[in-house]
Amino acid sequence: MARYGMVIDVRKCLGCMSCAVSCKMENSIAFGVFRAWVNVAERGDYPQVRRHFLPRLCNHCQNPPCTWVCPVKATFYNKADGRVVINRDRCIGCGYCIEACPYASRFASPTVHTADKCDFCGHLLAIGEKPACVRNCLGQCRIFGDLDDPNSEPSILLAENPVQVIRPELGTLPKVYYIGADILTQAQGRWE
Repeated sequence: MARYGMVIDVRKCLGCMSCAVSCKMENSIAFGVFRAWVNVAERGDYPQVRRHFLPRLCNHCQNPPCTWVCPVKATFYNKADGRVVINRDRCIGCGYCIEACPYASRFASPTVHTADKCDFCGHLLAIGEKPACVRNCLGQCRIFGDLDDPNSEPSILLAENPVQVIRPELGTLPKVYYIGADILTQAQGRWE
């Protein structure tokens, strides 16, 4: 058993969008919707303006509000590996989970007409591979692994660095952590 999660070192993000592109290609995601994306913001005063990038995806919360509202239990927390997943055969496409997600990480698939979101590339995990966005990250800012293994790379990073999560006040207990995102959440504005 594992409890998968991700650490994203924002200091290394190049803003290349290879995570979004590789996710779309790996998972055959339709145009106009995304399982992974990168928020871009400019901070500072002219001429000292700098671009900042915040890679985003489903937070695979330990206390996910998207699971509470699903009338057919198609969205659920997988206790075996800590992922929040959707059973597409069961999903009726009502959209309740999309509205309940406080991170805007879910969308209605225009091709199969069910809810969709990042599942950490479950099909790749099943064969011992990393998610496509991790594998293809040019800046190597996305680090994925078992958060319950103290020797895994994400666990070591979490132990050695201050980290942030998006909207911690909601109590959803996200399993996507950010290193260096403190500048992004200061008084100049929020990312959500």
